[in-house]
Amino acid sequence: MHNYSRRPAKNFGLSNAAIYLLNGLQSFNTLTLYFGNPYAISNSTNAPNLLACYEDDDITQETVFDILAGRLDAKGILPVTISPELVHGNSITYQQYLPKVQPWEVGLDANKLSKIDSIANDAVVKGAVPGCVVLVARKGKIAYHKAFGFTNTDKKEPVNKDMIYDLASVTKISATTMAIMKLVEEQKVDLEKTLGDYLPLTRNSDKGGLKIKDILLHQAGLKSFITFYKELIDSVSGKPLPAYFRSEATVGFNTRVAENLYLRNDWKDTIYQRILASPLTPAGNYIYSDNDFIFLAAVVESVTGKNIHEYSKQVFYDPLGMTTTGFTPRSYFPLNTLVPTEDEKHFRQQMMRGDVHDEGASLFGGIAGHAGLFSNAYDLAKIYQMLLNGGSINNQQFLQPSTIKNFTAYNSNISRRGLGFDKPEKDNNTRKDPYPSRFVSPNTFGHTGFTGTCVWVDPDTDLIYIFLSNRVTPTRNNTLFGKMNVRPNIQEAIYQAIMN
Repeated sequence: MHNYSRRPAKNFGLSNAAIYLLNGLQSFNTLTLYFGNPYAISNSTNAPNLLACYEDDDITQETVFDILAGRLDAKGILPVTISPELVHGNSITYQQYLPKVQPWEVGLDANKLSKIDSIANDAVVKGAVPGCVVLVARKGKIAYHKAFGFTNTDKKEPVNKDMIYDLASVTKISATTMAIMKLVEEQKVDLEKTLGDYLPLTRNSDKGGLKIKDILLHQAGLKSFITFYKELIDSVSGKPLPAYFRSEATVGFNTRVAENLYLRNDWKDTIYQRILASPLTPAGNYIYSDNDFIFLAAVVESVTGKNIHEYSKQVFYDPLGMTTTGFTPRSYFPLNTLVPTEDEKHFRQQMMRGDVHDEGASLFGGIAGHAGLFSNAYDLAKIYQMLLNGGSINNQQFLQPSTIKNFTAYNSNISRRGLGFDKPEKDNNTRKDPYPSRFVSPNTFGHTGFTGTCVWVDPDTDLIYIFLSNRVTPTRNNTLFGKMNVRPNIQEAIYQAIMN
């Protein structure tokens, strides 16, 4: 609402027709902004979202644009009482799960921490990543949270801290492992039981006897991955075969794989059959496998009646206020908040933005146990601070400390793995290529993602490190990211900044 009178006479000069139109619009999920006298808001007390802007000048309009774009938070307090619903002192209440502080307040040297800037900027300048977001939290507070570069190599869209990234395999611990932890705690899943105990489709195969614990450890013998999509494309042209896909959602073809590409709904069953038919490797070997977590998500759905998206959202994300964390983000967010991944040539033949990068997860409609989760850095930090706190945050208890300790400890004699979680190499102190970096403690847990992401939590130093990037943009064939050791170098800079 612009250009109305500052004086209340004749309803601030607003015509009955204008108010009628305004009220009609407010039956939708709108945001109503009043540029001028806030008492005029009395015409919109039924609006779902209101912003009092007070003035109608250039400075106010530019500030409001920054709020709409997510660059600023609206932190004003209503200075007057407009109606019984809108009284003096009303404002937006922000839940600060992790308050922002100066680095020194949590025992970090700000000058040494600034080395992250040079590492991240160097990665952008040299083309290892188009852009990235780095978050460092210590002692329950954010000491560092910055964005670098752009969403793409065309340098048209600068990255901001609130942008939402494809987490790739960080999905494994941020959704699937969390769900299994909760179900184990509730005695609905037993780590010593097998797939066959939960998934009838596995019972007549050699996969039915695989233990849930071994699957979490990636040592059940399942193949690392299967390129399911290859039988769905023309072997000559590489284009999706019309027998399996439609360009728009229709009856029987509702599984969204990408823009203008919808898969036959029944092909999900085929994926399971392909895994069931795949050969097992000898038991007791460590083979990192996406198929492990495809099955674990199926276990969650079998036990709860909810897919991994629905269950994670209900049990963890919504109670934690993790508004940006979830699967299929195009259903909830505008594209300019979602960071693109690959300009993919071999299957979907388009720039992936808001649709999952992982081909296998895309065939599940973007909701899978091994990939498909999206989030910004701040929301992701909430769930890992909860783990660091022993399962509680903001007076809510999500998991028991004993459950977290069990899952995040070393659980294998043949690998570095925890249950679902990745961990440092056991000989980090002596090896030439320490993982994830030299200074992490043995109690550290986390995971990396193929798109250029990672989360690492170190209970010994009360530290959370989150790195989000789209290093696969525009192509996964760019190897600079790994060669430049961007993630581990930033992690080492963080540890070198610890003062006490």
